[in-house]
Amino acid sequence: MKRSPKDEGLRWFEQSEADLLGVQVLFDNNLYHLACFIAQQVAEKAIKAFLYARGEQIVTGHSVTALATWAEQFDAAFAALRDEVAILDGYYIPTRYPNGIPDSIPAKVYTRKPAEEALRLAEKTIEFVRPRMGDR
Repeated sequence: MKRSPKDEGLRWFEQSEADLLGVQVLFDNNLYHLACFIAQQVAEKAIKAFLYARGEQIVTGHSVTALATWAEQFDAAFAALRDEVAILDGYYIPTRYPNGIPDSIPAKVYTRKPAEEALRLAEKTIEFVRPRMGDR
């Protein structure tokens, strides 16, 4: 049985909220590189949730910048969110692979400060998208 757009969006949004809890656990355990990556995933899934809820059937891509630009077609306020959370796109690949960081590894490069900011931006994205998801 096919889900309604709203139900599919809520499914994605629920996962983004669950992943946000994971960011906090990773942050609290000094796994800053992984906290940065999962924060990017939170924002990506939350914006995808919005797009699915608006009836989009195939939402591909991982860039929060590109997804927020897409979401602007439905809500112009996504432009401001896009500009603020764009830095999360930089956490999609280099936080996970040693060859993304010259002469080091992500576990050594990503520290508390960028992870704090990534967590803040993930939370901001959730709070921005939540009221745009409709009745839950």
